[in-house]
Parts: sequence; structure tokens; C-alpha cells
Amino acid sequence: MNHRRLPAAALAGLASLAAPACFAAEGTPAPLDSGHTAWVLTASALVLFMTLPGLAMFYGGLVRARNLLSVLMHSFAICCVVSLIWAIFGYSVAFDGNAPWLGGLGKMFLAHLDHNRTATGLPENVFALFQMTFAIITPTLIIGAFPERVKFSFVVMFSALWLILVYLPAAHLIWGGGWMAQKGVLDFAGGIVVHTTAGVSALVAALVIGARHGFPHQLTPPHNPGITMAGAGMLWVGWFGFNGGSALTADGLAGSAILCTHLAASAAAVAWIVLERIRIGKATSVGIVTGAVAGLATITPASGYVGPGGAIAIGAAGGIVCFFATLMIKHRFKVDDSLDVFAVHGVGGMLGSILLAGFALPALGGVGLAEGMTFLSQLKMQALAVGLTGLWSGVATWVIVQTLRMTTGLRVTREEEYDGLDLSVHGERAYDFN
Repeated sequence: MNHRRLPAAALAGLASLAAPACFAAEGTPAPLDSGHTAWVLTASALVLFMTLPGLAMFYGGLVRARNLLSVLMHSFAICCVVSLIWAIFGYSVAFDGNAPWLGGLGKMFLAHLDHNRTATGLPENVFALFQMTFAIITPTLIIGAFPERVKFSFVVMFSALWLILVYLPAAHLIWGGGWMAQKGVLDFAGGIVVHTTAGVSALVAALVIGARHGFPHQLTPPHNPGITMAGAGMLWVGWFGFNGGSALTADGLAGSAILCTHLAASAAAVAWIVLERIRIGKATSVGIVTGAVAGLATITPASGYVGPGGAIAIGAAGGIVCFFATLMIKHRFKVDDSLDVFAVHGVGGMLGSILLAGFALPALGGVGLAEGMTFLSQLKMQALAVGLTGLWSGVATWVIVQTLRMTTGLRVTREEEYDGLDLSVHGERAYDFN
């Protein structure tokens, strides 16, 4: 990934950062390293664990009981479909070559992979596996914007098309050696590639699909906050693989990324429940876990670049800003982004991607900016990358949803929505009360 393009002066304590991991054509291949390989394999399992069952349970507890299985089904189906697309041509489009806009097709079906991916000491199939888990979780994040009301066929087709039109170009532009990488854009683990794309797309999809019937006055509260808390705990642990694994090495860089990830989540969770206490007089379980996830999303792009102090500041900022963003989206603008994907993941990812430019400075405990960058030039490129990626994500999502409106259709009937998607779409119940 392009997070390794840092000035030599910033690398005194992080020698492993010296070579850019994402450029297969640059440098001399490092010897295969069993320690790095073992860690990235473990991190791959942790990132998949974030989706199955972490994110599925986190989202599932927030919907009505009659829709729990539908949320789990969406997560499982997306995992399967995205994995196949990734193997057939997705990885190749994202990571084959350093062309400005898209990769090539020379590694379709994961063929012709390098025995040793340049500068990482990793077999390329391990790198491809790790990147696959990122491709899986990103469209799965988006389904939190429209649960309880859409057709299963829409979810599957939308996720497949969105991966092809939005995620693959973004991954190549920033992590695959594309134009944004060449311009010095930094995104350690996905603030732009994952959270900005998913967050903006979720907002656009929620607007086009429309609100649940009864929104915002007649909706029931989360049916099982306990499941949501358990899912959030899995997300938190899995995020260590998400951010720490993005170092692609088992060393101090991975350790620093994991430490910063944990501190940011803690700071954001505390900030969120303090604001809850001030606003409603209670600190809630849903609030503390939402705050933690906001902190995790916000630190993601910066986790390998900042120090512990910067991580705490970024996490606290993420908790505060995302808290007010959720209120604004739902209560002021009355957009039924049902599980706050834009307000938490989108806003958090964009905020962290921009704050990175300041907190990565050595004077603030960071490891430095991209080679040749000043604070202002890095800030400009980060903001430009966030803006362009968000714009493309929104436009492409609008086109995809409108296209599917005319083909598969978007929503279930009002009666099916009332009955719940578990029974009306899948013919099953999550709970048997008899």
C-alpha cells in the first residue's frame, strides 16, 4: 500500500517503512519473510472476522427482530460474490501495474502472481488474500444505509456493480500505484478507499431508495443492543488486523498502528458517551459502541503515520464530529441512513484523512509526510483525494441504483416490509417465540 512513501528523515525508528510495498515494479524483491507472512495471514482472518460475524451482528442488533436474518444474509452473500469477483478480475484491475487510472488484466483468476511481492517479503497470494478481505467489508458497510426495505436481488447486484465501478478504481488510484499514489496521497488502511467511498455511497443510496415506512416517527428501537455490543467488540478486535495488517510487516510499524487504533477508539467512545450524557442524561450501550466505531474509522487512514497523542486527538475529534453528524443527517435533514453509515464511517474516514496531514508531522509525534510534501501540499492532496473520491462514489452509486430500479427493482412491498424481510424474503425466522 502507498502508506510507505515517507521521507527518509521520518524513518529513524521505523526502518521497515523504507520501501514502497504497493509498487510491484520498483526495487529489488526482499527475501520471503515467514514472520511477516504469518502476521498478514492472521490479519486477513481478523479482517474477514470483522465482516463475518462482526459487522453482521453489529448491524443485526440495530434492526427489528424480524429483519435480523436478512442483515446476516446480506453480509454472507456479499462476502461470497465479492470474493469471486476479486479472484476473477478484481485483484488484477486494482493491483496489476502502475497505470494512472486502472490496473491491467494480467493477473485474472489470480494467475501469474509473483512468488515474492517486491519489498514486502510476502508471497503475492498472501497480499491478494489480505486485500480481498478489504474488498469484502467495504460494500458490506453500505448495507447499513438501507436495511429492512430492499430486495435481496438488489443488494447482491448493487454490491457487485459497486465493487467494480467504485472500489476497484479507488483501490488502484491510491494503493495500486495509480495517479493519487503518484501525487503523494496517504491512506494507511482505508480512510479514503474504504470509508469515504462506502460512506458517501451509503448516503446517496439512502436518498434514492427512500426511507422506511414510518420514518422518523414510528420506528422501533434496536431490538437487541447486546448483539450490537458483541458485534462491535468483534469489529474492534478485527480492526487490529485491518490497520495493523496494513503495515504488511510484523514489526514496530504494525505495533504502532494497532496501539494508535486502540487509543483512538477509546477516546472516541468516551467522547460520545459524554455528549450523550449532556444531551439525553444517559450514556447508552449503542452510543458507546457507535463512538468506538467512529474512532476506528477516523484513525484508519492515519494509524501508521501518527503517534499515540495524535491518535487520541484524532479519535476524540472523530467521536465529537460523528456524534453531531448523526444528529444532523437523521433529525435535521431527515435522511434514513438507517445505521448511520455516512455519519460514522464516511465522516470519520474523511475527517481522519484530512487530519492526517497535521498529526503525521514529526513535531506532533508523527513519522512525517509523503516524500517532498509540506503540510500545506499534503493537506491539499488529502482534501483533493477525499473530494474526488467522494464525488465519483456518489455519482457512480446514483447511476447504479437508478439502473437497478429499472431492472431488479429496489424495494420490497409495504406488506413485506411490515412483516419483516426474514420471513417475507427468506422464509425463516431468527427467533421462535412459540
